[in-house]
Amino acid sequence: MEKLLWCLLITISFSQAFGHEDMSKQAFVFPGVSATAYVSLEAESKKPLEAFTVCLYAHADVSRSFSIFSYATKTSFNEILLFWTRGQGFSIAVGGPEILFSASEIPEVPTHICATWESATGIVELWLDGKPRVRKSLQKGYIVGTNASIILGQEQDSYGGGFDANQSLVGDIGDVNMWDFVLSPEQINAVYVGRVFSPNVLNWRALKYETHGDVFIKPQLWPLTDCCES
Repeated sequence: MEKLLWCLLITISFSQAFGHEDMSKQAFVFPGVSATAYVSLEAESKKPLEAFTVCLYAHADVSRSFSIFSYATKTSFNEILLFWTRGQGFSIAVGGPEILFSASEIPEVPTHICATWESATGIVELWLDGKPRVRKSLQKGYIVGTNASIILGQEQDSYGGGFDANQSLVGDIGDVNMWDFVLSPEQINAVYVGRVFSPNVLNWRALKYETHGDVFIKPQLWPLTDCCES
């Protein structure tokens, strides 16, 4: 009986550390500046990426620069990076090089962000609250690597680490979904209003994650939706 209870405690501890659950209507909350608070995500797909779409909601302290989404491999710590730099705008990195989408400020309200990229053309798209910015080009012909370390709340300056508190996100992040293809404009707008098109890399409704440091799970602050999944 004692051995059975010990095994049960280990199982419960493991399930809490590596959650795999429906995160609908919830958000990760990072309440303060920190180099130790972050969420690591496990991708459903392990294959190299010739394209991707990442969509999420962020509600952050916009008076400072911060990392929004960090996807590192052992050969490139900025394999995919979505970053906000105060006074400059949003930058998207693929395989190291990055491109800037200028913006003097972002609203101090929850913002829906989608970033897309495809290897065939190198075209990068940035969508804010269902509205596209001008398309740009980056890393045509590149292939995004495998065995990624995916982090929310911090930028990785080494694989799975190298965090700088000055780049940490202070605020909320949620509805994080990722696909291994570029969503169409119609699909991105549908995601913005709450519809989900079967995410096959990261799925907020079946998320594998581990929290570290002062990160909390609370109800989301953006509009609730009860739309369907396709």
